[in-house]
Amino acid sequence: QVQLVESGGGLVQAGGSLRLSCAASGITFRLYAMAWYRQAPGKQRELVASITSRGSTDYASSVMGRFTISRDNAKNTVYLQMNTLKPEDTADYYCAADQLYRRLAERSPNYWGQGTQVTVSS
Repeated sequence: QVQLVESGGGLVQAGGSLRLSCAASGITFRLYAMAWYRQAPGKQRELVASITSRGSTDYASSVMGRFTISRDNAKNTVYLQMNTLKPEDTADYYCAADQLYRRLAERSPNYWGQGTQVTVSS
């Protein structure tokens, strides 16, 4: 059974930082591309950052230079370091996994986590 378990969300003031973690089980983690998405109330889910199995990364323009995605294959975990947070970063953040990177870009990965809430106060 595949599980993606996010942690690290919470309430932070604008300008602050948070680090999200996503622990994966039930998959051969090193073979999977991973991604973070977010969904704010009333808005569509958007792709925030992704990382291939080889470690290449990509970011939404809205978070470029502020967020960093990374992975630790020894720990089966992907991270999202979020710096200089803004109120508009407030959303539920979801981890996702797929062996095909294009499915992450198409917002149709095989596996999703349950999400962790991030709230940025002004």
